[in-house]
Amino acid sequence: MNNVNLTINGQQVTVPAGSTILEAAKKLNIKIPTLCYCKSLGCGVSNKPASCRICVVEVEKRRNLAPACATPVMEGMVVHTNTLRALRARRTVLELMLSDHPQDCLTCAKNQNCELQRLASEFGISDIEFKGEVNKFDVDSSSGAIMRDLSKCIMCRRCETVCNSVQTVGALTGYGRGFNAKVGTAGLVPLADTNCTFCGQCVNACPVGAITGISYVKKVWAAINDPSKTVIVQTAPAVRVAVGQEFGLEAGKPVTGKLVAGLRALGFDKVFDTNFSADLTILEEATEIVERVKSGKNLPILTSCCPGWINFIEHNFPDLLNIPSSCKSPQQMFGAVAKSYYAEKIGIAPKDLIVVSVMPCQAKKYEAGRPEFSKDGVRDVDYVVTTRELCRMFKEAGVNLANMEDEAFDNPLGISTGAADIFGVTGGVLEAALRTAYFMINGKDLEGDAVNFRAVRGLDGVKEASIPVAPGLTLNVAACSGLGNARKLLEMVQKDPNRFQAIEIMACPGGCINGGGQPYLHGDSDLLEKRMKGLYTEDESKTMRMSHENPAIKALYKEYLGEPGSEKAHHLLHTHYHSK
Repeated sequence: MNNVNLTINGQQVTVPAGSTILEAAKKLNIKIPTLCYCKSLGCGVSNKPASCRICVVEVEKRRNLAPACATPVMEGMVVHTNTLRALRARRTVLELMLSDHPQDCLTCAKNQNCELQRLASEFGISDIEFKGEVNKFDVDSSSGAIMRDLSKCIMCRRCETVCNSVQTVGALTGYGRGFNAKVGTAGLVPLADTNCTFCGQCVNACPVGAITGISYVKKVWAAINDPSKTVIVQTAPAVRVAVGQEFGLEAGKPVTGKLVAGLRALGFDKVFDTNFSADLTILEEATEIVERVKSGKNLPILTSCCPGWINFIEHNFPDLLNIPSSCKSPQQMFGAVAKSYYAEKIGIAPKDLIVVSVMPCQAKKYEAGRPEFSKDGVRDVDYVVTTRELCRMFKEAGVNLANMEDEAFDNPLGISTGAADIFGVTGGVLEAALRTAYFMINGKDLEGDAVNFRAVRGLDGVKEASIPVAPGLTLNVAACSGLGNARKLLEMVQKDPNRFQAIEIMACPGGCINGGGQPYLHGDSDLLEKRMKGLYTEDESKTMRMSHENPAIKALYKEYLGEPGSEKAHHLLHTHYHSK
């Protein structure tokens, strides 16, 4: 690759041809403010629409100011980033944005995480000179998962890019012209009436509060303080390697014991682990894999733990709805078991047992509200809060995780194996299923390093592998994350149904560690690597690393379900999907 030499603020720099002025300036540690620009929205996609013009700089021999994020470098180019002309232009652009933006920062969901707010502080803006008409839109909370407030949209188009180019969902688009231009749904129809999967990647991408998750925190507090209710909480595997970030703890380090202590301090009656039901999911799903492989029907089997991905196939590939596993997700299996088996054990009515989920995901809120996960008006899972929302609950209650002593989950729904921990990262569900499928086929456990199926690990968008699971039986498998990659993989299946026998799909790039409700990455993609390593560390630290070893799961089958795949297990733990 050819290199280009240029000068920025009197400093010479050499960068690869095709680089932008912004990238060249970063090499010199020269900061240029940005807003619409985002280096990585997942799957290697960047947002460079140059729509906000906050990053304008002066280039010698050019009449107009140039957007640094979208202007390619040229040999001999001379750039000035902090001239009076550039600074005045940036300030004017920022003040114009603020003049058409609600001044409700204190009550906004993005307060202290808002990039527009940060820039206003850095620019020292204490008064807005421009007065006049302000856009007003109705807030859309139709989905029960994601809220759209177009009054706050700054037309950076990050959400549109991640929805269209990364996830290939296409639910968002530019709407209107001039002063009325915003990013919304086609015709501004409610989000619930679109093909949105509620993956929440748009929530992570939005620099302001134009698109956020719908919060049920107030309802959770009310339930905790209602003496007529027993309130239990489950926490997903990806939460434990992300929540510590908000309390100054090492990024990616598992803080499971501190998390349990913190949840107990909030007032939950029992603190349980979604990992318990992840192990349960594997018993049911591995049984399904073995049955389908032996019969040769409805292959490849697709894992069904991710509700965002399930929404995606229902909208986009209805012809393939016969191949996803019929297993509910671990969240919903937990709720179903809690409202039946556990409620009976402790002697209370399901309606008086409140199940709260702490999830890394916005789609889990939508999933919990699906009608098939409710019986006689009683939902399996009552409320879902995200990792970010839980952090705010901790701070509201004065709970600092950094100061908490480790505590253990309650029993019996708090016992799990290492196989469940890796559900939070792409490839983890498939690896966990393979560990137990091997046992079911061979009648013996994997030993030593053989328990690690490294071929399906890593943050690559699509991973393919051939896994020998028995003499004469090799399974061709694939694991992918990001719905754009899922689309490519499902198109492969349509063209060649015999290419794979088992596939795992996660809606969010990297899996649940990068869910739409996790603490923000703030552009630090290394955080995903750290979270991934944290989950594999949890797995390797366990004495039990295969789901079928879990004694609490064995007891559940013995006392209540019978055996994996039984009629009662199907009634309680399985579901069906619909063409949308």
